[in-house]
Amino acid sequence: QVQFVESGGGLVQAGGSLTLSCVASVNTFSHNAMGWYRQVPGKQRELVASISAGGRTNYAGSVKGRFTISRDNAKNTVILQMRSLKPEDTAVYYCNAADSQFDWHDYWGQGTQVTVSS
Repeated sequence: QVQFVESGGGLVQAGGSLTLSCVASVNTFSHNAMGWYRQVPGKQRELVASISAGGRTNYAGSVKGRFTISRDNAKNTVILQMRSLKPEDTAVYYCNAADSQFDWHDYWGQGTQVTVSS
């Protein structure tokens, strides 16, 4: 059974920081690239950060330099550290495989709401 549980969201003022955590209940976590996605109402879910099995990271231009993704394979956990938050970062954040074609994408967690006030 594939399951993702995200946590750590909340309400923060612009310029503040939050750290999101995701625990993945999957069998091959350490072998797969993972990603953090975000979605706002009426828009498609977008990939904002990814980390390969080997630890290589990649970021969307809108968050580069402000967000840091990391993983703990021993705990099947992926972390997103967010700083210098902006109101446009407001969204529901989800984790899943970085590859959108992967069959894990049939399963999504409840996400965690991040709200940045101006």
